[in-house]
Amino acid sequence: MRVFNDLTDLPDFQNAVLTIGSFDGVHQGHQQILNRVKQLAKQHDGESIVVTFHPHPRLIVYPKDDSLRLITTIDEKVQLLRRYGIDNVVVVPFTVEFSQQSADEYIKKFLVDKFHPKHIVIGYDHRFGLNRQGDINYLKWHGDDCGYEVVEIGQHEVEDIAVSSTKIRRALDAGDVDAAQRLMGHYFTLTGTVVHGNKIGKSLGFPTANLELAHKHKLLPPGGIYAVYAHHQGQRYGGMLYIGDRPSLQQYHNKTIEVNLFDFDKDIYGDKLQLELVKRTRDDAKFDNLEALSKRLAQDRKEAQQIISQLEADETEKKISPSPRTAIVILNYNGRHYLEQFLPTVLETTYDNFEIVVADNGSTDDSLAFMAEHYPGMQCIDLRHNYGFAEGYNQALKQVDAPYYLLLNSDVKVTPGWLQPLIELMERDKTVGACQPKILAYHQPHCFEYAGAAGGWLDNLGYPFCRGRIFAETEEDEGQYDELQEVFWATGAAFLVRSKLFHELGGFDGDYFAHSEEIDLCWRIKRSGYKVMARPRSVVYHVGGGTLDYNTPRKAYLNFRNSLYTLVKNEERRRLLWILPLRLLLDGLAGVLFLVQGKLAHIRSIVRAHYDFFPNFKAVLRKRRQVAELVQKVSISNVPNTSSGRYSGSIVWQYYALGKRRFKNL
Repeated sequence: MRVFNDLTDLPDFQNAVLTIGSFDGVHQGHQQILNRVKQLAKQHDGESIVVTFHPHPRLIVYPKDDSLRLITTIDEKVQLLRRYGIDNVVVVPFTVEFSQQSADEYIKKFLVDKFHPKHIVIGYDHRFGLNRQGDINYLKWHGDDCGYEVVEIGQHEVEDIAVSSTKIRRALDAGDVDAAQRLMGHYFTLTGTVVHGNKIGKSLGFPTANLELAHKHKLLPPGGIYAVYAHHQGQRYGGMLYIGDRPSLQQYHNKTIEVNLFDFDKDIYGDKLQLELVKRTRDDAKFDNLEALSKRLAQDRKEAQQIISQLEADETEKKISPSPRTAIVILNYNGRHYLEQFLPTVLETTYDNFEIVVADNGSTDDSLAFMAEHYPGMQCIDLRHNYGFAEGYNQALKQVDAPYYLLLNSDVKVTPGWLQPLIELMERDKTVGACQPKILAYHQPHCFEYAGAAGGWLDNLGYPFCRGRIFAETEEDEGQYDELQEVFWATGAAFLVRSKLFHELGGFDGDYFAHSEEIDLCWRIKRSGYKVMARPRSVVYHVGGGTLDYNTPRKAYLNFRNSLYTLVKNEERRRLLWILPLRLLLDGLAGVLFLVQGKLAHIRSIVRAHYDFFPNFKAVLRKRRQVAELVQKVSISNVPNTSSGRYSGSIVWQYYALGKRRFKNL
């Protein structure tokens, strides 16, 4: 989803279908309108747009009216509109000047000039322009000349929406967050910044994060204890929330909002925290002494934990289908011997609902004949041309329909139970966009394999390495990386990804041919707010270098070139200004190292990589803009999830200058 806060910086929307309103709470009545907008946009191959205002118009038109209470702040509203699948949200800065537009100016200079709408979905009682002179009939009257059609939301539906908003506010005023949740279709949220408090909770054994709300007009439920979910940097935690003026502590009488997070021990002062209020467990109360208060808080926490645990069990049962369909797609190029050797192990997979697809990338050996003779019932896609790893998969996956793609190298031996842990992880956590198993070496099964090991990381300069592999040095697998961990990139040797996300983000970059295309895609996935995970409970064995040996000049060329492509497409602009010159210097030092090793062909590979990169710099910048648009459309968070799996130092310095060869020593 794209979000625009500046009317002077809007794109040319295609067949725009827009609706206008406050959408406070984005409740189920609003969601029906949003569905109508999305359906119209789909029918006309267009874009759905929600136009809303900030600050709320009442605050500008009636500045002395202090009665406004918002169910959602503007950031919470945008987050919900993203959740419900809107393509674009335009947050109009509502000013006195904007409110002074005539009805004609509102239609022609605002709606038509800015959006060129094909359809406007609007309530029967919508008024606009100075002194509210414009109405829906006036909007319809201009429709023929201005090229749009008005879709009217009838009186009954508009009144139902108003009643729903009133019911939600009443429920929240009573502390009945359960009822509010049923009306909205999602939890009521409180969002703010963690600030320093009086440390009373910590002294009682219940350390809390004190929350300072971002908007003074945000509706606040009554005092008491609430079971909550807390969202911090893309992670969700259970918690116990207190709202009140602390009647048991006579020296403090100010209202406080503080949450005790379960299984959490981080310094988060200054960070944003969003709370979803699940259930109110009791009223605020005064206790005779701190000991009595502490005992009651222990009981409160136990109750809140039970509520959260039951919810999570219910969510797991609801969300996890027994066996969501998964397509294991093997891209083959002259790998007949690997298909013969390893395809039988894939067929022994114990997962209940999978299909195997072999996509042949223009092989010149007898791979296709082998498949036709030995596996006549298996889907085999003949691409008739060697597109390379990246574009080969793009072409093949256009012909594969499944919720999950498991991209598997032909030189990988799998174990019978390898797939289930990966699918379970992705089904339990919808914010995981991609994941990988633990990759061990086929010929040295006690060691990690180069291509992915126990999950890929990226250093501060964009150099990739892995848990279990730094540069060409791999570690023995002693169980040191067996914990589930969020990483920066997952290996293309065994890569599980949500199919919808793969296509929405444009798939692999076909210009890469091979190498680093999975890092580029994972970077886009993380920029969209999703997580990339390594799941070591799943284990596979990779021959490695089956199609292109790791130490060839061709691979060196692709790695140096594609690494620069990936940086320019994804790294923050301000960081690129100093990273690119430094990377070029380090590439020169790599050339010196190759010279010492006598690898003259590798030096030519670096020169060739730079020779190809710089003439295409403008084209890569265009891709950067295109990628940014794709990321914005599918993003599930206002904040990119690019810190996890990113090493803040230089892996080159650690490895060559300090001699650190193992991930755990960094």
